[in-house]
Amino acid sequence: MTPHEMASTHAAAFTQSRPWSTSEFASLLVNPFAYYVGDSNCFALVQVIAGEAELLTIATHPSMQRQGLALNIMRHWHEQAVAMKASRAFLDVAADNMAAIKLYQRCEYYQCGLRKDYYAREFGPKIDALVMERSLP
Repeated sequence: MTPHEMASTHAAAFTQSRPWSTSEFASLLVNPFAYYVGDSNCFALVQVIAGEAELLTIATHPSMQRQGLALNIMRHWHEQAVAMKASRAFLDVAADNMAAIKLYQRCEYYQCGLRKDYYAREFGPKIDALVMERSLP
């Protein structure tokens, strides 16, 4: 995938918060610790540092949602992180994003922290971020 394709899918999926730009994706993809899995229908961007994997973002194009793509992408990036010697995985998610929270719980994540007022919304108050983690594999 190109940074432009990632930004396009991200913009379609992230309608309540600011989507990431092509240049932001390009900057992350040159990071030697970062990798992505997926395609323009659904992808995850991850970094692995010192045995810990962090999901930076995951996006499913709205026309492809509710088909199990994100669950498959989660499994795939977990496998890749284990191959890169990660033993823990972390992510944060907006406290009002129930679909994502259910996905992460299905993938055996549990809440381990809270970031107050972390996500800005164009309309309305800021939203807390739930910090979630799990063991790998």
